[in-house]
Amino acid sequence: MSLVFNMATLLILLLMVPFLGRALAGPTVFDRVVALNGMGTLVPVVLILVGMIYNREDMFVDLALALFLLNLFTTLLIARYVRREVAEE
Repeated sequence: MSLVFNMATLLILLLMVPFLGRALAGPTVFDRVVALNGMGTLVPVVLILVGMIYNREDMFVDLALALFLLNLFTTLLIARYVRREVAEE
């Protein structure tokens, strides 16, 4: 069963590569914000899978929930700040 979780973790980490590419080379700030939001959504999923590999789901689920909420509020704050900066130009 651990092999399944290892493969799922590796697959999700590979799915993060396009997000990383968009975050680094995005033509606009909004592209970068969306890419960081996508990566921030996949990181807690990886944390849960790592918790399942080590049989410590209880600890990793708490961390994943905290990261999900932090990702949500951080993305909203950055998007609001960027929107204000673009509107002032």
